[in-house]
Amino acid sequence: MESMNISLPEPLKQFVDAQISTGRYSSASEYVRELIRSDEKRKAEDQLEALLLTGLQGEATEFTPDEWKTIRKEALAKLKARQNGR
Repeated sequence: MESMNISLPEPLKQFVDAQISTGRYSSASEYVRELIRSDEKRKAEDQLEALLLTGLQGEATEFTPDEWKTIRKEALAKLKARQNGR
């Protein structure tokens, strides 16, 4: 695992320390990792929402059963890869 040093103003450091003192996090690194993961998730959800809105505004088309199978297969592969990656 790589290291990264960050500087925080005292009020932010106190806030991080308070989060750790609740017992939910064992270290500042663990807290920051969760914040980054949450940000990644939020951005992915924003991107998905934008794609869905674009799709809703587009021309309607019907998928064939083979196209649905391909989509499902790709989605399951991505889900499995994500689960194996964490």
